[in-house]
Amino acid sequence: MLSVAERILSSWEAEQLRIADFTYSEVGSTRGDTLPTGYANLRRGLEIGVGTERFEQAAQILFGWDMHRRAGVRVRASSDQVAQGAVAVLRLGVGRLGVNAPVRVAHLVEEHSRRGFAYGTLPGHPFSGEEAFVVELHESGAVTFTITAFSRPSALLARAGGPISRGIQSWVTNRYLRAV
Repeated sequence: MLSVAERILSSWEAEQLRIADFTYSEVGSTRGDTLPTGYANLRRGLEIGVGTERFEQAAQILFGWDMHRRAGVRVRASSDQVAQGAVAVLRLGVGRLGVNAPVRVAHLVEEHSRRGFAYGTLPGHPFSGEEAFVVELHESGAVTFTITAFSRPSALLARAGGPISRGIQSWVTNRYLRAV
Protein backbone atom coordinates (compact mmCIF):
# COMPACT_ATOMS: atom_id res chain seq x y z
CA MET A 1 0.00 0.00 0.00
CA LEU A 2 1.31 3.44 -0.89
CA SER A 3 1.92 6.02 1.80
CA VAL A 4 0.01 9.30 1.69
CA ALA A 5 3.16 11.03 0.37
CA GLU A 6 3.27 8.59 -2.54
CA ARG A 7 -0.41 9.20 -3.33
CA ILE A 8 -0.47 13.01 -3.22
CA LEU A 9 1.18 15.25 -5.81
CA SER A 10 3.56 17.90 -4.56
CA SER A 11 1.99 21.36 -4.52
CA TRP A 12 4.41 22.47 -7.25
CA GLU A 13 3.56 19.50 -9.50
CA ALA A 14 -0.17 19.95 -8.91
CA GLU A 15 0.03 23.66 -9.78
CA GLN A 16 1.92 22.91 -13.02
CA LEU A 17 -0.84 20.50 -14.05
CA ARG A 18 -3.62 22.92 -13.05
CA ILE A 19 -2.27 25.64 -15.34
CA ALA A 20 -1.51 23.31 -18.27
CA ASP A 21 -3.87 23.39 -21.23
CA PHE A 22 -5.94 20.33 -22.02
CA THR A 23 -4.52 18.49 -25.05
CA TYR A 24 -7.84 18.64 -26.93
CA SER A 25 -10.36 21.39 -27.65
CA GLU A 26 -13.67 19.56 -27.07
CA VAL A 27 -13.59 19.89 -23.26
CA GLY A 28 -16.85 18.73 -21.69
CA SER A 29 -18.05 16.74 -24.70
CA THR A 30 -18.58 13.57 -22.65
CA ARG A 31 -21.62 15.32 -21.10
CA GLY A 32 -23.68 14.93 -24.27
CA ASP A 33 -25.00 12.09 -26.36
CA THR A 34 -22.80 12.91 -29.36
CA LEU A 35 -19.05 12.54 -29.09
CA PRO A 36 -16.62 14.51 -31.26
CA THR A 37 -15.48 13.19 -34.62
CA GLY A 38 -11.82 12.50 -35.32
CA TYR A 39 -11.44 10.37 -32.19
CA ALA A 40 -12.08 6.78 -31.24
CA ASN A 41 -15.31 6.89 -29.25
CA LEU A 42 -16.29 4.55 -26.48
CA ARG A 43 -19.42 4.11 -24.39
CA ARG A 44 -19.70 1.06 -22.12
CA GLY A 45 -22.08 0.42 -19.29
CA LEU A 46 -22.82 -2.27 -16.78
CA GLU A 47 -25.46 -2.91 -14.14
CA ILE A 48 -23.51 -3.09 -10.88
CA GLY A 49 -26.21 -3.68 -8.30
CA VAL A 50 -29.47 -2.47 -6.83
CA GLY A 51 -30.50 0.18 -4.35
CA THR A 52 -29.42 3.43 -2.76
CA GLU A 53 -26.71 1.84 -0.64
CA ARG A 54 -25.00 0.34 -3.70
CA PHE A 55 -25.33 3.67 -5.54
CA GLU A 56 -23.66 5.55 -2.67
CA GLN A 57 -20.92 2.92 -2.39
CA ALA A 58 -20.15 3.15 -6.12
CA ALA A 59 -20.03 6.95 -5.96
CA GLN A 60 -17.55 6.75 -3.06
CA ILE A 61 -15.37 4.36 -5.04
CA LEU A 62 -15.33 6.79 -7.96
CA PHE A 63 -14.73 9.96 -5.97
CA GLY A 64 -11.94 8.44 -3.87
CA TRP A 65 -9.90 7.43 -6.95
CA ASP A 66 -10.42 3.84 -5.77
CA MET A 67 -11.77 2.62 -9.12
CA HIS A 68 -8.39 3.38 -10.63
CA ARG A 69 -6.44 1.76 -7.83
CA ARG A 70 -8.64 -1.36 -7.85
CA ALA A 71 -8.03 -1.61 -11.59
CA GLY A 72 -4.26 -1.64 -11.02
CA VAL A 73 -3.57 1.99 -11.93
CA ARG A 74 -1.35 3.97 -9.57
CA VAL A 75 -2.79 7.37 -8.74
CA ARG A 76 -0.97 10.42 -7.46
CA ALA A 77 -3.59 13.15 -7.12
CA SER A 78 -3.82 16.70 -5.85
CA SER A 79 -6.30 15.47 -3.22
CA ASP A 80 -7.73 12.22 -1.89
CA GLN A 81 -11.16 13.09 -3.32
CA VAL A 82 -12.10 13.98 -6.87
CA ALA A 83 -13.14 17.63 -7.14
CA GLN A 84 -13.59 20.16 -9.92
CA GLY A 85 -10.13 21.04 -11.25
CA ALA A 86 -8.37 18.27 -9.32
CA VAL A 87 -5.32 16.90 -11.09
CA ALA A 88 -3.69 13.49 -11.05
CA VAL A 89 -0.92 11.52 -12.63
CA LEU A 90 -2.15 8.04 -13.42
CA ARG A 91 0.49 5.35 -13.95
CA LEU A 92 -0.05 2.08 -15.72
CA GLY A 93 2.68 -0.51 -15.89
CA VAL A 94 5.69 -1.36 -13.80
CA GLY A 95 9.10 0.26 -13.48
CA ARG A 96 10.56 1.54 -16.74
CA LEU A 97 7.67 -0.03 -18.63
CA GLY A 98 5.20 2.21 -16.81
CA VAL A 99 3.51 5.14 -18.50
CA ASN A 100 2.47 8.36 -16.76
CA ALA A 101 -0.84 9.88 -17.81
CA PRO A 102 -1.54 13.37 -16.40
CA VAL A 103 -5.22 14.37 -16.22
CA ARG A 104 -7.42 17.15 -14.81
CA VAL A 105 -11.06 16.87 -13.77
CA ALA A 106 -13.03 18.68 -16.48
CA HIS A 107 -16.50 18.42 -14.94
CA LEU A 108 -18.47 16.79 -12.15
CA VAL A 109 -21.84 15.08 -12.26
CA GLU A 110 -23.60 15.75 -8.97
CA GLU A 111 -27.29 15.03 -9.42
CA HIS A 112 -29.68 13.26 -7.07
CA SER A 113 -29.53 9.96 -8.96
CA ARG A 114 -26.36 10.45 -11.04
CA ARG A 115 -22.81 11.00 -9.80
CA GLY A 116 -19.46 10.97 -11.44
CA PHE A 117 -16.85 13.02 -13.21
CA ALA A 118 -14.85 13.38 -16.37
CA TYR A 119 -11.20 14.12 -16.74
CA GLY A 120 -9.25 15.36 -19.69
CA THR A 121 -5.74 14.66 -20.83
CA LEU A 122 -2.85 17.01 -20.17
CA PRO A 123 0.59 17.30 -21.81
CA GLY A 124 2.55 14.10 -21.23
CA HIS A 125 -0.47 11.80 -21.52
CA PRO A 126 -0.01 9.23 -24.32
CA PHE A 127 -3.53 9.99 -25.60
CA SER A 128 -5.55 13.12 -26.17
CA GLY A 129 -9.20 13.22 -25.11
CA GLU A 130 -11.67 12.90 -22.29
CA GLU A 131 -13.13 10.09 -20.20
CA ALA A 132 -16.26 10.22 -18.03
CA PHE A 133 -17.29 7.84 -15.25
CA VAL A 134 -20.92 8.01 -14.11
CA VAL A 135 -22.98 5.90 -11.70
CA GLU A 136 -26.74 6.15 -11.91
CA LEU A 137 -29.59 5.01 -9.68
CA HIS A 138 -32.59 4.26 -11.89
CA GLU A 139 -36.25 4.45 -10.81
CA SER A 140 -36.33 0.64 -10.91
CA GLY A 141 -33.60 0.60 -8.24
CA ALA A 142 -30.95 -0.69 -10.65
CA VAL A 143 -27.52 0.92 -10.36
CA THR A 144 -25.50 1.29 -13.54
CA PHE A 145 -21.97 2.42 -14.19
CA THR A 146 -21.14 3.96 -17.57
CA ILE A 147 -17.80 4.97 -19.05
CA THR A 148 -17.86 7.39 -21.97
CA ALA A 149 -14.68 8.46 -23.73
CA PHE A 150 -13.15 9.88 -26.84
CA SER A 151 -9.43 9.74 -27.52
CA ARG A 152 -6.70 9.56 -30.09
CA PRO A 153 -3.01 8.77 -29.70
CA SER A 154 -0.82 11.80 -29.07
CA ALA A 155 2.51 10.30 -28.03
CA LEU A 156 4.75 8.52 -30.53
CA LEU A 157 4.62 5.31 -28.52
CA ALA A 158 0.79 5.31 -28.49
CA ARG A 159 0.64 6.07 -32.24
CA ALA A 160 3.20 3.37 -33.02
CA GLY A 161 1.28 0.88 -30.86
CA GLY A 162 -1.80 1.16 -33.10
CA PRO A 163 -4.19 -1.70 -32.32
CA ILE A 164 -2.10 -2.74 -29.30
CA SER A 165 -2.59 0.71 -27.74
CA ARG A 166 -6.36 0.48 -28.34
CA GLY A 167 -6.36 -3.04 -26.89
CA ILE A 168 -4.68 -1.79 -23.72
CA GLN A 169 -7.27 0.99 -23.44
CA SER A 170 -10.09 -1.54 -23.81
CA TRP A 171 -8.49 -3.80 -21.20
CA VAL A 172 -8.20 -0.90 -18.72
CA THR A 173 -11.82 0.12 -19.39
CA ASN A 174 -12.97 -3.42 -18.60
CA ARG A 175 -10.95 -3.36 -15.37
CA TYR A 176 -12.56 -0.01 -14.42
CA LEU A 177 -16.03 -1.46 -14.99
CA ARG A 178 -15.28 -4.43 -12.74
CA ALA A 179 -13.59 -2.25 -10.08
CA VAL A 180 -16.73 -0.31 -9.19
